[in-house]
Amino acid sequence: MSTTLKIVIAESSVIIRAGLEVTLKKISGFKFHLVEVGYPDSLGEALRMHRPDILLINPLFVNGTLLTQLKEENGCTDTKCFALLYTAVETSILRMFDDQVSIFDGPDEIKKKIEQVILKEIAEETDPEDSQSLSVREKEIVVCVVKGMTNREIADTLYLSTHTVITHRRNIARKLQIHSASSLTVYAIVNKLVELEDIQPKG
Repeated sequence: MSTTLKIVIAESSVIIRAGLEVTLKKISGFKFHLVEVGYPDSLGEALRMHRPDILLINPLFVNGTLLTQLKEENGCTDTKCFALLYTAVETSILRMFDDQVSIFDGPDEIKKKIEQVILKEIAEETDPEDSQSLSVREKEIVVCVVKGMTNREIADTLYLSTHTVITHRRNIARKLQIHSASSLTVYAIVNKLVELEDIQPKG
């Protein structure tokens, strides 16, 4: 089963964008929905519209703009940022990124980097002392699920991608060993994540 990831490629060179697209399509285990951005002025709109899982971007494309600010302004704080490297870039700039992809990387190297970033995100949100406890984000998602929201609605409300919401829901089911909405509702009420009136149908 393939995991679908939405990726925005922000790079002014048509040739490099095309080469990346060909390389990404060779990666097994993932399906990619790719969006190309060739001009810095179009980046904000692309982020707002697509809310990608990954932003693969030439560091010079943002010209010193803080990535955290860029993501916050466009409602995609959960997006992971990869620096696309083919020229020398200052170390201080590279610290803003989750990882780096070189134009010399092959499909296997890129796949490994993507997997490491996704696994790191999941590990960081898990309490190392208690694998059964839910992170703050997971509790927010439980509340949304119990209130009857769809994955897309949860993603829009919490400024996440749909892929990330699905990943969190899998983790919640694994941790709690709960696989039905009714059981999850009971869990949420018992653990005071929601009040009964919050989930009762409005008359």
